[in-house]
Amino acid sequence: MSGELTNARKKLSGITSLLKQQKAMAAVQAVYDAVLVILKGGLMKSEREEFQELLENTVHILNSDKKLREDYPLIINYTRGDEKSLLETLREILQELQKNVSANAQQLLAAMEKKKRDALEKGQALIEQNKVSEAQKLFNKLIREFKDDTELRAEIADKFIKSGLYNEALEYLEQALANDPDAIFLYNRIGIVLRKMKDFEAAEKYYLKALQINDKDEYLYFNTGRLYYDWQKWDKMAEAAEKAVAINPGFAEAEKMLKFAMKKIGKA
Repeated sequence: MSGELTNARKKLSGITSLLKQQKAMAAVQAVYDAVLVILKGGLMKSEREEFQELLENTVHILNSDKKLREDYPLIINYTRGDEKSLLETLREILQELQKNVSANAQQLLAAMEKKKRDALEKGQALIEQNKVSEAQKLFNKLIREFKDDTELRAEIADKFIKSGLYNEALEYLEQALANDPDAIFLYNRIGIVLRKMKDFEAAEKYYLKALQINDKDEYLYFNTGRLYYDWQKWDKMAEAAEKAVAINPGFAEAEKMLKFAMKKIGKA
């Protein structure tokens, strides 16, 4: 018990410092923990009186903190011997502070998302103005800020793909894949870019890798068939289209692809 008492004293002595650092939740949690020590019992009369006095002073400090009063405007009441009521009040404050933290976190996420969207739009405008290097600098700065965001790299790549800048797009897609090697959509997107660059062999490798990860995606088979169409490999095109239709019998475009490939094979 002596160790718990020492720890409780230490926590209560640090309340003022925590509040100055605007760490209200940590401060209230420290008081909550100290109250629990009292409620556990086993304290000598002198120890109990010591802690009750400490709690009175601490509650006064909490009530005097302007920031905490903004988050929890009600006065915290404490009467010696009624530590249970104080504990309930502290629990209520912690719940309220947690709500505020969650709300602040959501606001922060929204602000970060807006910053990301604004930068992407600005980068798109630079690409359209043929200021490609400036767009890359902007995008690279954004990536450094959101270094673990795989989707962001893919979105940036899409900006270059739409403008026919496939080498630039491929660079960002490869970065994204290195960041998330199991992201099937990246293999698919790299395959599309390489197909447009007419690097059919490399594109095929990426598609086959994606199909190793997931062989139940009809659109992945369809895109692979689209590669074989450009490559004029009709037998492989037919095989890919057939698998797409097998997964999704209502896939009209895949059915058309299959019929086209079969006609080409028949002419061969």
